[in-house]
Amino acid sequence: MRFRRAAALLLAVLFLLLNTGQAQATGYRYWSFWDRDGDRWTYATQGPATARPSDGDVQGFRFSVSEDSQDSAQPRGTADFDVICARTPARNGEKRVALVIDFGTAADAPAGETPPERRTACARVDPDATTAEALAAVAKPLRYDTNALLCAISGYPRKGCGEQVSGDNRESAAPEGSAAPEETSAEEDGGGPSVGLVAGAAAVAVLAAAAVWQSRRRRHD
Repeated sequence: MRFRRAAALLLAVLFLLLNTGQAQATGYRYWSFWDRDGDRWTYATQGPATARPSDGDVQGFRFSVSEDSQDSAQPRGTADFDVICARTPARNGEKRVALVIDFGTAADAPAGETPPERRTACARVDPDATTAEALAAVAKPLRYDTNALLCAISGYPRKGCGEQVSGDNRESAAPEGSAAPEETSAEEDGGGPSVGLVAGAAAVAVLAAAAVWQSRRRRHD
C-alpha cells in the first residue's frame, strides 16, 4: 500500500515537472503586418518597406506577443476601405491605402507602457509608394531597427524591438534592436537539459528503484 501511494505521488510530481516547459512557452513582442483579403486578414508575405499596395487596398498592423505568424493576433475592428477612406477623396496621380493600426492589449504591452486606442487612417500617397511610406504619412513617428524590423508606430512602444518574452510576459535578456523573431535552439540556451527534465528523470529512477525493492521484498516474504 505504501509503495502504491509513493508511486502515485511521484508520478504526479513527474507530470507537473514535464509540463512546466509548456507553461513557460516563449514568445516575441512585435508589430505584425497584415493584408486584407476580402473579409479576412492574411499574414503579409512582404515587409512594409517592400510591399507596394494598390489603390483601394486595406492593410493592418497589430502589436502583440506571439510565438510566430501562425498564432499572431490579427488587427481588430472595422477594416472596410469605403468606411476608412470615406473622408479622403481620390486624386489623380495618387493612391489611397486604408490602414488599421491596432496597438494591442495591456497584457501585451511592455512594462510601464499603456497601449493607445486602436485607430484607422487613410493614407493618400504616390502610386509607387510602399506600405512603410503610407504608414509614415499618417502614423509618425516610426522606429526601425538596424535590420529594418518595424519597432514602433506613432512612438509605441517607446523602446524594445521584437524582444523575447517568457510565458508570464516578462522580458528576457534579448538586446534592443534584435533581429526578426526566431526560435532559440538548445545550443544557444546553454545546451544543457532543463531542470524539469532532470527532475523528471530522477523521479523515474526513484520509481524504478522502488519497484525493484518491492519485488525483492515479495520474494523474501
